[in-house]
Amino acid sequence: MAVVTRRLTAAQLAEQLRAAITRLNRRLRQTRPVGELTQNQLSVLGSLELAGALTPRELSDAERVQPPTMTKVLAKLEERGLIQRTPHPTDGRQVLLSATDAGRAVLLEQRRVKAEWLTRRLAGLPAEDREILRRAAEILDRIARESD
Repeated sequence: MAVVTRRLTAAQLAEQLRAAITRLNRRLRQTRPVGELTQNQLSVLGSLELAGALTPRELSDAERVQPPTMTKVLAKLEERGLIQRTPHPTDGRQVLLSATDAGRAVLLEQRRVKAEWLTRRLAGLPAEDREILRRAAEILDRIARESD
């Protein structure tokens, strides 16, 4: 039986990839335990881990949320001991926010759970499919790193 391969335009491929990545991302988000941190809280914590330390304004800009929304998220994270505030070294009116050891531990656990879920799904695929996904991951990473 011959396999028919349909050629996609760049726009069609873009839509197919966007939809698949969105579905996969949604499934990965669903792996987090119910009652734990919200997706917004995890995103903020991840941004702080990645940047090291940011002012509240820088964090709002990075997360693309309004400052009042960020204030609420930060209050919850601080209440749980997942972030800390330190004085800004050059501007006494500012503070720097950073993830605490407990915050980094939460992120590591979230990543572990997601990786475990994805590992189980990948293990059920044929080796050929896993190789295709390995190559696709490299390409997607390259696309994500390109600047416009």
